Amino acid sequence: MKTMKTLLLCLICLNVAGCVTSSPSVKTLPEEKADYTLGIGDNLRIVVFGQPDMSGEYKVEPNGMISFPLIQSVPASGFTSKELEAAITDRLDPDYLVDPRVSVEVLAFRDIYVLGEVNQPGKFEYIPHMTAQQAVAVAGGYTYRAEESSAEITRHVKGALSTFTVDDKTMLKPGDTVVIKRRWF
Repeated sequence: MKTMKTLLLCLICLNVAGCVTSSPSVKTLPEEKADYTLGIGDNLRIVVFGQPDMSGEYKVEPNGMISFPLIQSVPASGFTSKELEAAITDRLDPDYLVDPRVSVEVLAFRDIYVLGEVNQPGKFEYIPHMTAQQAVAVAGGYTYRAEESSAEITRHVKGALSTFTVDDKTMLKPGDTVVIKRRWF
């Protein structure tokens, strides 16, 4: 009888321990097109070959536009670098330049934000191919209360903010907000 009670007690303990250590369900982020999409806060270098007065550094403004000489505001947010090159070329040709050649390069990506159970939450510079775990490292590491196996990522997907629970190996995109939740036990 004592053996049966001990066995039952062990099973209950294992069941409770299994409940405590289970992590939230991990969802995969939706597939996005391979080319980087420009967004508010990106710093760009735009070169119009043979036109040094038009070439320079530009920032995607809060309204999603860049202010460009002669053609004023040009929509940039939501476009790839190639699409922005084509838009600038189309607006310059033929009214301002004959056969303009335009190049767009991203100099600095928009920042990421790391919040929750990290030692130094805040805004940080995005580094290409950064994972959620690396973002936590940049934010000073996990606190002793952190759930280390998962994170919540909030990102713009198809024009709307979406939040996903992911594992710590998930790749970030510029503009992402990473939230490290508190573990309960």
